[in-house]
Amino acid sequence: MSDVRVSWRRRLLPVVVLVLALYVVVRAASTSQGDSAPPADPTPKPTTSTGPTAPSAPTTASSSYDPAAYASQVRSRARQTGVSAQLLMAILYNEAYKPHDPALERAWQKYKPDAAFGIANMHRATFDEVKKGRDFAHRNWQDLPDDRDLAVEAEAWYLHDLKAQLPATRSTRYTEDELLALGYNTGAGNMLAFARGATPGSQAQAYLDKLHANWARAGRAVAEG
Repeated sequence: MSDVRVSWRRRLLPVVVLVLALYVVVRAASTSQGDSAPPADPTPKPTTSTGPTAPSAPTTASSSYDPAAYASQVRSRARQTGVSAQLLMAILYNEAYKPHDPALERAWQKYKPDAAFGIANMHRATFDEVKKGRDFAHRNWQDLPDDRDLAVEAEAWYLHDLKAQLPATRSTRYTEDELLALGYNTGAGNMLAFARGATPGSQAQAYLDKLHANWARAGRAVAEG
């Protein structure tokens, strides 16, 4: 391929991403976010003898997205992994800041290869580490935009793994759920520093503030959904 053609394609990609973004925004504006759930997934999810039956609630992707529509999956995965359902849901609300449209996510990933995938915004390296030894070990990170139950499952197990790393004795500055949310956002190393009493930077603090703002409605979603 000539240098001219490569240069032309690189200039075109941001335009394609912008067009997709505008499409998603217009489509979302014409659809109420909370009035209807995404369509049900016609393909049954496999189950294992060690985990709960996969939920039958909607799991397919749509640009119209409300985390509360996935309350059933959140409750199921919370029970499976021993983490708080309210925390799982609050993080989904935190991560709902961008349109979760599969085509848009993949277009953006071509422009920014280290971008996160799925409704829980998980990076490739994190997903590949979390899936080891789990019943979704055969799944690929690139499945996340299309399979929202898989995204919730991976999120739950990542929080489970972060929880296992928390020291028994730690600063009382943050609750366990706050530390796990900070770990989800900034990584295990930073979470352990916060557990020792370190002060979060501006971005981590903004994520924690957003978690607090979403906490009550996350609780309502898992209670009522």
